[in-house]
Amino acid sequence: MKSKPFLSSFLLLLIAFILSLAIGSVFISPKELWNILRGAGDETFVFIIWQIRLPRTILIALTGAALSGSGAAYQGLFRNPLADPFLIGVASGAGLGAVIAMSIKWPYTFWGLMAIPMAAFIAALLTVFIVYFLARVGQTIPTTNLILAGVAFSSFATSLTSFLMLRSTSEVRRALGWLLGGASQAGWTAILAILPYLIIGLGILLISGHALNLLQFGDDQAQQLGLNVTRIKTILLIAASLATAAAVAFSGIIGFIGLIVPHLIRLWLGPDYRRLLPLSVLGGASALLVSDILARVVLAPQEIPVGIITALVGAPFFLWVLRRAKNQGYW
Repeated sequence: MKSKPFLSSFLLLLIAFILSLAIGSVFISPKELWNILRGAGDETFVFIIWQIRLPRTILIALTGAALSGSGAAYQGLFRNPLADPFLIGVASGAGLGAVIAMSIKWPYTFWGLMAIPMAAFIAALLTVFIVYFLARVGQTIPTTNLILAGVAFSSFATSLTSFLMLRSTSEVRRALGWLLGGASQAGWTAILAILPYLIIGLGILLISGHALNLLQFGDDQAQQLGLNVTRIKTILLIAASLATAAAVAFSGIIGFIGLIVPHLIRLWLGPDYRRLLPLSVLGGASALLVSDILARVVLAPQEIPVGIITALVGAPFFLWVLRRAKNQGYW
């Protein structure tokens, strides 16, 4: 019975993955997909799948997994259901770091691409500590303070990002493509560059479910239960910021995935982070893949940025969560 949610989540991810490969300006049937996997497909379709859609689909799935997993971790760390990478400004801060790295004109090679998520990670980490410092009142972080600090810093980071893009010349096209959803420019080099960051970031988060469960009792109680609160919080903040930065560096600023998916899973299965974190990773990958599919078909043949789809769904959901948190408490 305990494995049923994982099986359901994995099947949903598999279906979304196959649909993402099949749907686009050229529809590729499941039969043709099978032939391509066997090495017997049409050469044109083989090129479309292996060089365009497969790297894009993998990058979108990794981005959704990173944003949702880090969103669940932030919610647990701050003990606040409204703390996600987008709302508390971490995504915008990481975006600023990514654009700064792009403005240096790194070559489009593996090592050049590695510099972008590293810059995004440093900026994301700084954002976390700035927002945390601004929102903190004594030993607590009120919801209103957290949101206001996140919105304020996000606006500041977005303004700087826009300024750098206006000042840029040769790199402005690359930066604009990233801002509107960099997955459309995905390639295998980008996948190789993002993987080390996600393996480290999500790997740490996935083994920290028990620690996050203890943190829900409060810092003093968690300390009495044998948890080194300062150390574990620092590690989890770094890991969540690393995952967020890697996602933002290659896929742009995509909002609300880190809010919606963990919250729905929490409502479905409860707040046990030993299950919530891995299911958020699977669910985030599926949710962003579905959003990306909708972005391709809503105005086909024109494609809209996936961030628009997530915002259209996420903004009303955010208002509902905000009202629910106000009326019923956080969990």
